Amino acid sequence: MYTFSNRLKIGSIILMAVGLLGIIGGFVMAPGTVEEAKAIVASHDEGHGDVHGAEASHASPESDHTVVEEHGTSHDQHLLDQLKNKPWAALYVAAFFFMMIALGVLAFYAIQRAAQAGWSPLLFRVMEGITSYLVPGGIIVFVILLLSVLHMNHLFIWMDESVVAHDALLQGKSGYLNPTFFLIRAAIFLAGWIGYREYSRKLSLQQDESDDNENFKLNFRISAGFLVFYLISESIMSWDWIMSVEPHWFSTLFGWYIFASMFVSGITVIAMVTIYLKSKGLLPDVNDSHIHDLAKFMFGISIFWTYLWFSQFMLIWYSNIPEEVTYYVTRIADYRLPFFGMVAMNFLFPVLLLMNSDYKRINWFVIMTGIVILAGHYMDIFNAIMPSTVGDQWFIGIPEIGAVLFFAGLFIFWVFRALSTAPLQPKRNPFIEESRHFHY
Repeated sequence: MYTFSNRLKIGSIILMAVGLLGIIGGFVMAPGTVEEAKAIVASHDEGHGDVHGAEASHASPESDHTVVEEHGTSHDQHLLDQLKNKPWAALYVAAFFFMMIALGVLAFYAIQRAAQAGWSPLLFRVMEGITSYLVPGGIIVFVILLLSVLHMNHLFIWMDESVVAHDALLQGKSGYLNPTFFLIRAAIFLAGWIGYREYSRKLSLQQDESDDNENFKLNFRISAGFLVFYLISESIMSWDWIMSVEPHWFSTLFGWYIFASMFVSGITVIAMVTIYLKSKGLLPDVNDSHIHDLAKFMFGISIFWTYLWFSQFMLIWYSNIPEEVTYYVTRIADYRLPFFGMVAMNFLFPVLLLMNSDYKRINWFVIMTGIVILAGHYMDIFNAIMPSTVGDQWFIGIPEIGAVLFFAGLFIFWVFRALSTAPLQPKRNPFIEESRHFHY
């Protein structure tokens, strides 16, 4: 049985402590007044000129004085709201990103169970350990959503009644986008995901001690049923938790797009954790062919993600419909580096590094590619959330780094603690021998 080493435990706790300080620092440094917000922006605009001031200079000081003054007041308040949102948005992006890794692994695990795959049973305990993070990760995301409903932040503008009162489009969507129904959906999704994970894990452990395959068969049936629930709930979740931060825009591909991102991120983490455990002398029956297959999935799903990204981007950009193309105009104008950078990280790097079949068997090569993929998909979620919550007032600072460190520490602590609670290799899975002798 795997022993959760003190070194890893202490390291994860240190990450959480440092990250928590960064999160707290982000909230402490957030401006409380318009004057403080202006000072923060001025400090970041030094050497770049005052764009807003230049825009204001075009207004006529006589005929347009009142309009400019009202616009300036409105802009200042909007600026304050954006900077207040920054620590919340940084927290939400990191919380969602690590939760979606566990959810992506859960989907991959259910697919392996439903398909009765013969190559992967040796990796089931690794997947079960990673999916254990759904409990704390899902609860944290739900708490952030609850705090949004309670108006502790302004991440979702459709939750602001004063905004909805002057927006006909949001009024038309209020039957679906309303706080009560929003939280009910979130609770149902989390209950379904966590419920399946816990029950499937229970059956998996019981199968080790059983003298028949009834637990295995039941796990097969519930995994097949869960995949139906997952495909529906994941799509709605992506609309609710990400797309609705910009409620005037929508894409029919968005559910699949977020699925591809969480799926490849989850598979990447499976490969990285497996390689780490194998390097410690654990998982002795896992061979290079298992790593090769995981790397193939990393390669293939990265291309699938790129296909969805390009399909969504190209159709919207080419059609040039104002209410649709604004989504990309904003990101290209204000987020050019993270927007195009994450495409390179999520497509070019995996394709170039993992195209060669031999490289898929080199552990350090897979780890290096995995780090790039995870960073790229964090930026993907960053690009989805930040433009609608903080506008052009973004930068990678203390709140963003602190949130990533905190959730990375919590993720490592929770996953490896879960891995230490049961043997890392199943004993009585009907396909365990096929998995042991798997060779590509």
